[in-house]
Amino acid sequence: QLQASGGGLVQAGGSLRLSCAVSGRTFSTYPIVGWFRQAPGKERDFVAAISRSGGITPYANSVKGRFTISRDNAKNTVYLQMNSLKPEDTAVYYCATKGVGSSRYDYWGQGTQVTVSS
Repeated sequence: QLQASGGGLVQAGGSLRLSCAVSGRTFSTYPIVGWFRQAPGKERDFVAAISRSGGITPYANSVKGRFTISRDNAKNTVYLQMNSLKPEDTAVYYCATKGVGSSRYDYWGQGTQVTVSS
């Protein structure tokens, strides 16, 4: 139902754009999409999220000003543009969806690896 892609190896200061393709039914029923990441040996952390309209986009403090989340509802896809990447951004990135008013994310993608070399 969710397919994350776009990860890879990049040098510090570089950019990557992640994509999260969501099935149509899931996209409409669970319209809030979030990105999370998990580094080796660490807990999974929130990165960013986007509302159905795209008008609400909270970010983790660690990525503010460097990452931008956006969505194309016609393509059932959410993007995470990552600029000025740092080695500490290295992690497996996951996308997930939840319904409006829900406190938890219900569906998760498989994750895509992002590695930033120094």
